[in-house]
Amino acid sequence: MSRFDTFVMVDWSGGNGFSDTPRADAIWVCVGRSGGIEPPVYMKNRAVAEAWLSDLMTTELAAGRRVMIGFDFPFGYPAGFGAALTGSDDPFAVWQWFADRIEDAPKSNNRFDVAGQINQRFGGNGPFWANALKRDIDGLPRNKAGYLNPFPERRYAEDAAKGSFTCWQMAGVGSVGSQVMMGLPVLQRLRLAFAGQVAVWPFEPLVAPVAFVEIWPSLTVGPAPDGWIKDAWQVHEVVRQVMALPADILHRLLDVPMTVEGSIFGLGHEQELRRAA
Repeated sequence: MSRFDTFVMVDWSGGNGFSDTPRADAIWVCVGRSGGIEPPVYMKNRAVAEAWLSDLMTTELAAGRRVMIGFDFPFGYPAGFGAALTGSDDPFAVWQWFADRIEDAPKSNNRFDVAGQINQRFGGNGPFWANALKRDIDGLPRNKAGYLNPFPERRYAEDAAKGSFTCWQMAGVGSVGSQVMMGLPVLQRLRLAFAGQVAVWPFEPLVAPVAFVEIWPSLTVGPAPDGWIKDAWQVHEVVRQVMALPADILHRLLDVPMTVEGSIFGLGHEQELRRAA
């Protein structure tokens, strides 16, 4: 694995209707390159973020720079879900399944409907739960009353990462489920648009010039100082931590077994990341 030249960290969101004014619980991106870290950039919706990332990848590839891009949502689901949903253990089959069905606009999307449709395929009332819409959705419980999950509640990574949230929750505090469902289609489109130039950790060997890596900033980043929006602070600090790692240690942290569930970068090496920064 060759060294990385550019580090990009992305704080994602599954929500809609963000304003032009930078705010928390939205999409933030931070770039580090040539020893310097750029100010975090606010993205008012996923379409803007996807176009921005595409432009950045095009620019970095044209310049011959190798890029690590971290996204703060799970790249996979607990074991068994992908095969049951798509008939394949290939994690990218799940990515494409969502890319084919998710409809996303700046002010609305169909993530809750898709969650309900999936639940109905498995008998209703699970694995997804929480509906933030005013209208009821067949198969999607508003809370965990009567909730039945035919799959494991957490991935191995969530079991090991204290304080992390399950990818089945679609709304409310810690609703990682919406981030995953609205994020995987974007990653799938990017990896197809840059075919042969993107490798996804830990599903593929990181020999391509662009690496997509799952991150969870709360694993190593503390509270934001006064004057910082939490999401902006977190992507800035993850960039700072990763850039401070010696190349051999960074490569060791990325050298993990392939798993259909995916993993969280830095899991089990939190102190090394904090010390490096």
